[in-house]
Amino acid sequence: MIARFEVRHRNYVSPDGSITRPLPASASDANLLIALYRAMVLLRLFDKKAVALQRTGRLGTYAVSLGQEAVSVGIASAMREEDVLLPSYRDNGALLWRGVKLEEILLFWGGDERGNRFSGPPHDFPFCVPVGSQAPHAAGVAYALKLRKEPRVAVCLFGDGATSKGDVYEAMNFAGVHKLPVVFVVTNNQWAISVPLRLQTGCETLAQKAIAAGFTGEQVDGSDVVAMRAAAEEAIRAARDGKGPRFIEAVTYRLGDHTTSDDAARYRPAEEVQAHWKKEPIARLRAYLVAQKMWSKADEEQLAAECHERVEVAAERYLATVPRLPETMFDHLYAELPEVYAAQRREVAGGHDA
Repeated sequence: MIARFEVRHRNYVSPDGSITRPLPASASDANLLIALYRAMVLLRLFDKKAVALQRTGRLGTYAVSLGQEAVSVGIASAMREEDVLLPSYRDNGALLWRGVKLEEILLFWGGDERGNRFSGPPHDFPFCVPVGSQAPHAAGVAYALKLRKEPRVAVCLFGDGATSKGDVYEAMNFAGVHKLPVVFVVTNNQWAISVPLRLQTGCETLAQKAIAAGFTGEQVDGSDVVAMRAAAEEAIRAARDGKGPRFIEAVTYRLGDHTTSDDAARYRPAEEVQAHWKKEPIARLRAYLVAQKMWSKADEEQLAAECHERVEVAAERYLATVPRLPETMFDHLYAELPEVYAAQRREVAGGHDA
């Protein structure tokens, strides 16, 4: 025997709201639990509105978080403002927790890059649509933080499909070698578009992929926001304290389509989806809060009304935003625009001036 490794699984709140093991210290904070619940409810209602806008031709392709709200919300809630978030295209919950406005997210998915000049921390990275390419960026950010001796952490989120990309392995290997302050979070929602996990990897877990890179990987119930928050706290603390990178595999399920351009019914049986609806994160936390007398029907009704109003106001602001002129696509390419592009800009501008 040369070496022995293990991957642990973390879970606290079962699908019916009962407790499976002693709760972490953060779960004793009722205000925090309610804030996590409110954030997940807002995200779900916002997703519903975004899909409605897309279906009526007022928004571009959109990726919903249905069923996996606990991952991005739980992770972001454990971060400090000075930490750096590197999100994928499905991590609106993390952006909203960190101060990004609803209408700014709509602007981005509406094709307006002004949505990326958001109200969250200016050092956070924008949406990453290419699969896995934010992982090397995260390693680079973490290397800079270590070089500057800053007590900050880079937090990188991506899906299970990204673990099949070389970008992710290269980033993890680099982070492990240099013991960088970075936390990699993979949302294992069982599907990389239409490719099931079993066709992506022969590994029993995705968390064990961190072992080859020289650091700890943990598997977490990604539908349990209490577990996500606790795992994120520990991983971020370790990275901040100079103990190197950490890897979290959040096992959850994508209840909706991959994006509004997808029809998951073509490759997923309805029975499978219905079975996972019984495990979804919002009903799970609500059941726990109600059992602990922290939440009531009146609270739920008030929250629904508040979230509905916020979402509708944000949609109105987005729809009222005057579109940018076509020639502005050239404005942030170079400090001084080369003549070949300047000529194209004049041509585009002349088209609507005429």
